[in-house]
Amino acid sequence: MAGRLIYLIGPSGSGKDSLLDAAREPMALRGCRIVRRVITRSAEAKGEAAQAVSVEDFDLMQAQGKFALSWFANGLHYGIPKEIDLWLSEEHDVLINGSRGHLSQARARYPDLLVVLLNVDQAVLRERLLTRGRESVEEIKARLSRNAQFSDDLLADNPTIILLDNSGALEQTVASLLQRIDRAHAGG
Repeated sequence: MAGRLIYLIGPSGSGKDSLLDAAREPMALRGCRIVRRVITRSAEAKGEAAQAVSVEDFDLMQAQGKFALSWFANGLHYGIPKEIDLWLSEEHDVLINGSRGHLSQARARYPDLLVVLLNVDQAVLRERLLTRGRESVEEIKARLSRNAQFSDDLLADNPTIILLDNSGALEQTVASLLQRIDRAHAGG
């Protein structure tokens, strides 16, 4: 029996990186690997602990077949290292920070993937995005509008998605994630 790909998605600012960091140890105790993405963002940029590479290096890595999944979004290239296939074959669950827009391609390659949508109250999300300081107020307004519509459409089209609210304490979200993954493994 192979491991299961756990595909974490959610709007920018929902706390995916914080959740991955906080869940790393308890997930490791369950034999789950959490993967660092490869991104064409400078290493100095705020955000997730990803492997930052140039566009040229990313293109070379992609040409060499080093990615199990890759996509382009928000002006950046993202890649999930090919090692996940080995880990899955060794019966490890693998948790990745995925892309809502790339879900159908990921599901085509990994039909049994478990999708976890991290959601946040719009007011909380707005405050997080403002604090992060990557976008203007107008860009944040547009993002919030797109996020709300995208999440509604995603849930309507994918009834098996695990929905997690990350508006409150991070520890509560981690506990909920672990419970939901354990339930999914038990078939419920």
